[in-house]
Amino acid sequence: MYLQHSTIELETGLREALYDITEEVRRTVKQSGVKNGLVSVYAQGATAAIMIQEGWDESVQNDVVTLLRRLIPRGGWEHDRVDGNADAHLKSGIVGPGETIPIIDGKLGLSTWQNIFFCEFDGPRKSRCIVVTVTGTK
Repeated sequence: MYLQHSTIELETGLREALYDITEEVRRTVKQSGVKNGLVSVYAQGATAAIMIQEGWDESVQNDVVTLLRRLIPRGGWEHDRVDGNADAHLKSGIVGPGETIPIIDGKLGLSTWQNIFFCEFDGPRKSRCIVVTVTGTK
């Protein structure tokens, strides 16, 4: 069984947005040489998340951000007295820090319309890290 850890680093330009990292994950899987296994994609940070969502139509990503803003508005939370980003913590907790995708015949087991997104809820940030762990057989 093969195991490899690597990181993807990105800069975010907005307070709340989804960033497509599918190609970076695909490249990591290809470089690993794993033919069948799993890839784990994990956002480091308590105000970020990973989501699998439709990648073809940007309106879907915009709708995700709009929905979360409506469900969890800024302000009025206990943690806001500390650093004003309670909503970002709650949003990242609901979406979750990671996703696991099957690797089938050396390729990501995503459907035609699925992409992998880094979710920023407390940007902009100069540096965000995503841990990518590939495991499987070559």
